[in-house]
Amino acid sequence: MCTAVSYRSNAFYFGRNLDLDRGYGGGVVITPRRYEFKMRCEKPIGSHYAMIGMATVVDDFPLYYEATNEWGLSMAGLNFPENAVYCDFTEGKDNITPFELIPWILSQCAYIDEAKSLLGKINLININFSEQLPLSPLHWMLSDKKRSIVLEPLSDGLKIYDDPFEVLTNNPPFEFHKTNASHYMGLGIGHATSQFRESIPMKNYSLGMGALGLPGDFSSASRFVRALFVKENSVSEHNEASNVNQFFHILNSVAMPKGCVLATDGFEYTRYSSCCNADRGIYYYTTYNNLHITAVNMHDVDLDKSSLYTYGVKGL
Repeated sequence: MCTAVSYRSNAFYFGRNLDLDRGYGGGVVITPRRYEFKMRCEKPIGSHYAMIGMATVVDDFPLYYEATNEWGLSMAGLNFPENAVYCDFTEGKDNITPFELIPWILSQCAYIDEAKSLLGKINLININFSEQLPLSPLHWMLSDKKRSIVLEPLSDGLKIYDDPFEVLTNNPPFEFHKTNASHYMGLGIGHATSQFRESIPMKNYSLGMGALGLPGDFSSASRFVRALFVKENSVSEHNEASNVNQFFHILNSVAMPKGCVLATDGFEYTRYSSCCNADRGIYYYTTYNNLHITAVNMHDVDLDKSSLYTYGVKGL
């Protein structure tokens, strides 16, 4: 279970909560422009845009959970069990495995329109990374400085949706979340307004009653609505410290404490939260056991190198 959000103040920010019941290691990874992405079915990508994000590196390949490239295009994969459908090899298509999708898009595209053109040629192919690392069922949120889209590999094909909410969680599919959000259009940040007769006594006995009905559970549908409400009503002082702090408060509003969500093999909880200033390439993160915000700037390294830069993160 995860939540991804795009947030715009005087800069563009993109990030997510990673909610899992197990860890896969990993850390912040910067992929410079001359690192060679060796693809399973397509030609290697040897020269491309640089990117930064959280990833597990296996056999020198960065398995990105989410990343932002040097143009600010950002992408996150979120769990999508029982809905994600991957395909067999198809001639005439770009046959890309799901674990290659984030590098494939971010290495070649600067904007959503470019990404949509590339996505029109893609066949998401059913090839595991390895026997020990089978494919995860995923859907993706993709954002640039102006808008966001959602990509879902469903049984009737690869679907691309405009995402005016600029939020994504997990199951059900995005079309459900679009409809479900309408149930909460009456929420507000001020007092509640009675729709009964004036002679029936109704009183705002507390601040915040305009948001009565805002879901507070940890289901994906509820987190979608709660993240949307908090993000759309968030304010900051239009400086980096305030913007980043506000972004993490948005994510905290849908974070999972350990012990509250029981999964098959243990408790699912928010292992890390991330916030990338996509305009400046600065990646911020916190972890469950360390709420101190740590920053890594992709422009502090030589982006014309050919090897990965990795920064370890404890507890993942």
